[in-house]
Amino acid sequence: MHTKDLIRWAGLAAQVAGICFVLVELLRPPVVLASVTTPRWAIVHALALALSVFGLVGVTALYARQAEAAGKLGLAGYLLLSLWLMLSLAFTFFAAFVLPGLAQAAPGLAEGFVGVFARSADAMNLGAFTALWGLADILFMVGSLVFGIATLRAGVLSRWAAGLFTIGIGLAPAYRLLPIPLQPLVALPIGLGLAWLGFALLTERRPPAADASLAHLRQAGAE
Repeated sequence: MHTKDLIRWAGLAAQVAGICFVLVELLRPPVVLASVTTPRWAIVHALALALSVFGLVGVTALYARQAEAAGKLGLAGYLLLSLWLMLSLAFTFFAAFVLPGLAQAAPGLAEGFVGVFARSADAMNLGAFTALWGLADILFMVGSLVFGIATLRAGVLSRWAAGLFTIGIGLAPAYRLLPIPLQPLVALPIGLGLAWLGFALLTERRPPAADASLAHLRQAGAE
């Protein structure tokens, strides 16, 4: 399969990641020790793992499609966003597969990790773990915002989709200010914007005239 076709079909991964982002926020259980061993915790973190894996593939494809037009700003946003996805993958794996066992074997220590995940003001200081969790928040906000702005400026993919994604990121700091039942709604424009960008990439078609002109130029060059 041609590289450009692979990039286009990788738009599916961006769609899956966007949908997973919304579902994770809508289904997320309370971040307390009692939730760690529940089926809902397992389901949400399985979706979060899918978000990280498909997100890495999808964001890479989105960047590859517009790399030249997005320039250095797009590259910076892509690298920061990818680093967040990789950190998220590691944290989610820990929360899904290590924390439930730890909650039964050493509930006091597990509660310390849960406090960090909940961003509690009196959470236990777990050194590098706490620092990296805080760094992940910064990478998500800055990386997503820069990537969204670069995508808007590049104009290669749907500006409506890029605008929805970017506006969603801009509204994200209001998450903590909203009542708990309304907090998941902040994820809607972000996830739907990402899924829309993936759809735009998947369904993108090169105009037939452009293909014919390109083929003619290649033939002339060969002669």
